[in-house]
Amino acid sequence: MTTTWRLRFELSDSPGALARVTVRLAAADCNVLALHVIPVPGGVLDEIVVRAAPGVLPADLVEAVRSEGGKRVGITRADLRDLVDEPTAVLRAARMALTDPEQTGDALRQVLAADSVTVGEAADGQVQLGEWVARRGWAPFTQVELTRAQALLDLVDAPAPSMRAVLSDDGAALVLRPGSDADEDAVAALHSRCSMRTMFNRYHSGMRTVPRRWLHRLLSPPRGTTVLAQCGDQVVALGQLIHTGTPDCAEVSLLVEDSWQRRGVGAALLGALASDARAAGFTELVAWCLPSETALVRTAARAGLATTTRREDGLLRVSITPRVRALKAPEATEVAEKTR
Repeated sequence: MTTTWRLRFELSDSPGALARVTVRLAAADCNVLALHVIPVPGGVLDEIVVRAAPGVLPADLVEAVRSEGGKRVGITRADLRDLVDEPTAVLRAARMALTDPEQTGDALRQVLAADSVTVGEAADGQVQLGEWVARRGWAPFTQVELTRAQALLDLVDAPAPSMRAVLSDDGAALVLRPGSDADEDAVAALHSRCSMRTMFNRYHSGMRTVPRRWLHRLLSPPRGTTVLAQCGDQVVALGQLIHTGTPDCAEVSLLVEDSWQRRGVGAALLGALASDARAAGFTELVAWCLPSETALVRTAARAGLATTTRREDGLLRVSITPRVRALKAPEATEVAEKTR
């Protein structure tokens, strides 16, 4: 069976060196599909993607490169993505991560050509990029690759735009935007349309309407931000992100009008607040719910956010990780190069 391989190696800077490698591979019945030159301090690395004929082993390819002076030879299986030029591949990975942040791990794996990318602490031979750990056994990471990966993370973690258009599950168009004092009447109307159950779940008291003096603090909290979900001229949901005073931790709360519940509005609002929290450097969001109320946990799950819960002071404390759950990418096939 024909197999496609990706090789990376270092050649002496002499005329025709790379051409001799390709001739040697052709003599081994291999077809060179792509070639990249990667800048590194003090020189370059060459990378080629080849399709090997049946019976040609990875060790044969490594030996062919070494026979023409190749050093630090690494080899791994390749796929069709390796045939795309680097700028296109990086742009596609960025689009993947921005469209669905849950795919950030896989996007990083593609940009780095890594065996795996997970969340955790790096061990020997691994690379730490923020909370992400990248591992590659077939060749060391280059500084160019790590710079690209960090640029991707910076793009994903950039503050979200102040106004965001979203769709509910049934296709209704909404705008998520910051609240201001000019929204007092609209927010008061939102509360008046909410049932007593919804109000009780949010404020843990039996009030029917929100006192007027609260509106300013709801819309302009002194240690946080408020995001509104608006459809037409009505505010249908409100979310808050408040710094608790504990480093790296903020409190989050949601109020969604009854007729807009279970339509994805709360998940969109919580996702926007989590994005703002990441940009602000928070690593934990905390919400306080009634012990029997699990709606926020389900909402976080829909937004792709991991939660843990515990009982505390008669309430349910919900801890939310503002970064979407990482997906462990399948490990690439490795062929370890034997050192001489």
